[in-house]
Parts: sequence; structure tokens; C-alpha cells
Amino acid sequence: MKTAVGLSKNNALALIFADFKEITKARLAISVVFSSIAGYFLGAYEIQWMQVLLLSFGGYCMVGASNAYNQVIERDLDALMKRTKNRPIPAGRMTVNSAMTIAVALTLIGILALYLLNPKTAMFGAISIFLYTSVYTPLKTITPLAVFVGAIPGAIPFMLGWVAATDDFGIESGTLFMIQFFWQFPHFWALGWMLNDDYQSGGFKMLPTGKKDASTVLQIIMYTIWMMVISVIPVFGITGRLKLSVAAAILVFLMGAVMLGFAFKLYTQKDNASARKLMLASVIYITLMQIVYVIDKFLG
Repeated sequence: MKTAVGLSKNNALALIFADFKEITKARLAISVVFSSIAGYFLGAYEIQWMQVLLLSFGGYCMVGASNAYNQVIERDLDALMKRTKNRPIPAGRMTVNSAMTIAVALTLIGILALYLLNPKTAMFGAISIFLYTSVYTPLKTITPLAVFVGAIPGAIPFMLGWVAATDDFGIESGTLFMIQFFWQFPHFWALGWMLNDDYQSGGFKMLPTGKKDASTVLQIIMYTIWMMVISVIPVFGITGRLKLSVAAAILVFLMGAVMLGFAFKLYTQKDNASARKLMLASVIYITLMQIVYVIDKFLG
């Protein structure tokens, strides 16, 4: 009997933990924390691991809070889509009050953790939550321009790490912001292409033209090119302390060219398989690009 009770408790805890991961979108949150740490390493004169810990913890809380608020707001729409109908709230495993309690707690804890780094970091974290939940989320069912708004909080993490390390927002952090800002469009529009039918079931307008057409892919190509250009600007020595060697710049540019190749493939094929390859290429690009930047700094 005791063993059965113990197993039951373990199962219950495992389900609670699984729902917490889902309400905070753990995989997305971890990728955001990775970007923040990369930005921190680029900005730091000296790595202080307590700061890295605070940034990681605070960053996870902020992203987790944003996602929890988002799932509270969109609970009825989530129930209409195959991809999201099994989320904790529409599936009935978590109440709205419980989700809101998690969201508010994560907001307060996250802002405090980032404030302990410096007030600017906490401010940008708070701006990110506000834009994501109060502007981007409501706009998703109204206009495709929602993606432009969503690209702002989506681009903050890379920049946030620099601000956390330096307590300064300047040309360096602005450049990191712009790289990730332009990256958002090919990434999310490739995802939007793949999931277009499901998004339409929920009433979301995620593609720039509202359709899986040539105009949408042309915009993907345009933003990918802008991303490639901005990603190598530090090689010209005009972005303050943010530097990039010629070899690293060539490598970053070539990685962007691979991603651009997948975008052109989507233009010719216009199918979900090509969109999926582009989306995966974009994830690999942003991860490797940040790693190259960091390695280049410490090798330089």
C-alpha cells in the first residue's frame, strides 16, 4: 500500500512538473536563456558566475511568465488547434487561477532577480513581458503585423545579456538586438507556414500576406538578407566593444547564406517540408552564430 501511495505521489509530482514545463514553454525559455548568456559573455569584462546564475534564473522566469500569461489569454483559441489543445488549461489539467498565480509569481521573482543585476536589465525584462502579453498576443488575431511587435521582445534576450554584464545600453547591445530582431522573421514565418492551417483554426494571422504564397517567401528572403548584413557589421569596427574577426565574420556570413539557400528553396517548392527545413536552419543559425561570436571574443 505504501509503495502504491508513493508511486501515486511521484506520478502526481511528475504531472505537475510536466505541466509547469508546458505552461512556461521550457524549451523556448531555455533557448532564450542561452541567448542571454551569450550576450553576457560578449559584454562582460570578467565573467561573474553569480551574475550568470541570476541572469539565467531571471530570464527563465520572465519568459515563463510571458508564456503563462499568453496561455491564459489564448486558452479558448488553444482549444481549437491540434497543436495546443492538450496544453494544461484547455485540457483542464490546470485552472486559470493557478496559471495566473504562476505567471504573477514568475514575473515578480524574475524582475527581482534581474534587478539584482542592475535596474536596466529589470526594465528591459519588464518591457519584454508587457509587449509580449499586452500587445503581441492580442494582435495575433487582428493583423499579421503582430509578428513585427513580437519580434521586439523576441530580440531582447541577446541584448539583455550585454546590459546585464555592463549596465549599459549602447551601440553594442543595439547591434545584438538588431541581429536577433531580423532573424525572428524568417524563423517565425517558416513556422507560420508549416502551421498555417492550425493557426487559421484558432483565428491567428501569422503570415505577412495571410497566405502561403510567393510574396510571403520574398519577405522571408529580404529579412534573411538583412540579418546576414547586420550579423557581420561588427567586423568593420563601428560597433564599439562588440568586435568580430574577419574569419568569424566570413563564417557567420556563410551560415547565413545556408539559411538563405533554404529560403530560396521554399520560394521554389512552396511546401511544408521546405518550410520545416528553413525553420530548423534558422534555429541552428542563431545558436551557432552566438557561439561563434563568443568564441571569437575569447580567442581574439
